[in-house]
This record gives sequence, structure tokens and C-alpha cells, in this order.
Amino acid sequence: MIVIPEEFARTTVEREGSAGAAWLAELPQIVADLLDAWGCTPDGPLTHGGVGVILPVRRDHTPPAVLKVSFPHPGNDHEPDAFVAWGGRGAVSLYERDDRRYAMLLERASTVTLAEAGDGDDVVVVAARLARRLAVPAPPGLPRLSERAGEWEDGLHRDDVEFARPLPRPVIDAALATVRELGRAQPETLVHGDLHGRNILRAEREPWLAVDPKGYVGDPAYDAGALMKSRAYALAGTHDLRSTAHRIVDVFADAAELDRERVRRWAQLHAVQAAFWARRHGFRVARGGPELEWVTAFADRLAELLTEPS
Repeated sequence: MIVIPEEFARTTVEREGSAGAAWLAELPQIVADLLDAWGCTPDGPLTHGGVGVILPVRRDHTPPAVLKVSFPHPGNDHEPDAFVAWGGRGAVSLYERDDRRYAMLLERASTVTLAEAGDGDDVVVVAARLARRLAVPAPPGLPRLSERAGEWEDGLHRDDVEFARPLPRPVIDAALATVRELGRAQPETLVHGDLHGRNILRAEREPWLAVDPKGYVGDPAYDAGALMKSRAYALAGTHDLRSTAHRIVDVFADAAELDRERVRRWAQLHAVQAAFWARRHGFRVARGGPELEWVTAFADRLAELLTEPS
């Protein structure tokens, strides 16, 4: 039986309450049952991400793999569907799936992330080239980002009022315009949905492979926003944040072969949403105190700097 890491147990209960505690109680048996069903043996220490555990395993006639079991949540519903659609092109391969238990047997990649191994433009170029490869015709049944446009618009209005208009009016108006003009009509393209440096792993079959997709249908330029947000700490030391932020937009658009203005507008919307999310929920890396204040101020500044074209 596996031993659940303390930190993972604590954060799961903090986030999910009694449902999280009940799932954690069942998790060791879930993993044991899956190992048996899929003929796997453990091959390394158990690790975890934000919402699931990952166990390196081996089985006959399959390359080295990992067993991933996630907390049952709608946000995890379509991860295996995305892996099936990509078929190992730019992302880890899927060997087995158990949707009822939110479990997958996946190709094993390195634990080295692009965020740790890369720097500067290299991170942006790798992520953008992967985004281009992952932007394939979407299979049926996946959630459409366009269907969230009304929710986004309502949320921007609500947050702007409830937090006493912390961002300048032109910044909010630009985000609302993006939702109305780009958000409501989007292409039938599969996008990762959370493509940033920590979700891109060093691998052997290809230099880099994506993990942890949301499996959305929408505009490939949407993924630039997640990358931009994830670069917060890397951007903190720059002497000219505006130029650096717009350079990321330029490099991403060029490497992903996307329209530069669409990339900028989606990144600006992501920054505005992050600024409000920080005020309402905090982040896993910054729940409160001076660090959260810094992250919030950074999101505010980034949203302003991305509001106008370079």
C-alpha cells in the first residue's frame, strides 16, 4: 500500500473538505487495485502534483510508465481524451485509462520541467512550438472555451465592483472586449488549456513532452496566457517589464505561428483574471501575506502593460 504524502493530504483536505478526506482514505486501495488490474509493479517513490499522485511503475511489454490518480473533479474529466487525440505527438502517451477512478497509465518522462531547465526565450519557444503541435482538430465531446465566455464576462463585472475597481477602467474594458470579440466564437481546435513550464517535461522519445492538459476546444492563442502568468518570478527582476512582457508575446506568436494581437489579448485577459483570482482565492504558491501581495501587484501591473499593443 502507498503512503500518502503529508503535504498532499493536507492541501487536498484544505481544498476539498470532507470529500477530499474521504477520497484520501480510499486512495491506497484504489492504487493497489489499479496496479493489479493493469499488471504493474511500483518502480520508484510516489510523488504528487496539485490534485493527484504519481507512481512510477513497470509492466511487461510497456515502456517505463507512471500511474496517475487524480481527485475526481470536472476539471480533470477530459485529460485522457486530449492524450488520445494527440497520440504521443508533443505529449506523453496514454497506455490505459480508468475514467471512473480518474486514473491513467502514462508514458514516463523526466521529473525535470521546462521551468527548471530553460531560461528566457528558450522557455517561450519550446512552449509555443508544443502549443502549435498540440493544436489539432478537436474530437467531439470536449468542453468549449466559447461556452465559458458568459461566465468570464459576468465574473469580470462582478470582481471589478466587489473589489472596488482595483484596475484602471481601460484595463477592464480591454479584457471585456477580448471576451466578447475573441471568446464567443473560437475554432474547433484542441488546446492544452494550461501550458506552462511546469507542465512540460524533459523526455527521451522527444526533447520535451506536455502533461496535465485540460483538453479544451478553442483558440490556440489562449495558451499564451498560462505561460505568461507562470513567468511571474522570472520576470520579477527585469528592469523593463513592459518590453519583456511584449517580447514574450512576440516570441510565442512567432514560434507558434499565431497572430500576435490575438496572443497579446488572450495574455492580457489571463492577467486580469489572475489579478482578481489572487484577491479572491490566493494561489497555491502564495496563500497570503507579503508574497500574495507581491503576486497580486505583479498581475495588476502585467495586465496594465499588456492592455496596449507594443
